[in-house]
Amino acid sequence: MRIKRGTKARRRRNKILERASGFYAANSRAITHAAEKTDRAMQYMYRDRKVRGREMRQLWTQRINAAVRMNGTTYSRFIGALRKSPIELDRKMLADMALRDSAGFAALVKQIMANA
Repeated sequence: MRIKRGTKARRRRNKILERASGFYAANSRAITHAAEKTDRAMQYMYRDRKVRGREMRQLWTQRINAAVRMNGTTYSRFIGALRKSPIELDRKMLADMALRDSAGFAALVKQIMANA
């Protein structure tokens, strides 16, 4: 007796087509094209999650560097002094503080550089 795979196959195809919604032309409608394009898209998603982390760290470094230079020192001296000090703040927090609370950041820089 022949058993058709109707629901399972349809469910699998629909999952692929759902992921491909918004793709151009047959890439969103034809299952073979959609499967290829979604596989590639998932590879890009995985890769770019790592890239986003790198880019964010670069942005934090730039923001900290700009704020630290306004307070009369350089990024490398500041980070070196920060490592020696008992204060434990990461670059994300420092960059946010430099952006939103410049007075507090200036006080922090003075305190850290005084200890160095």
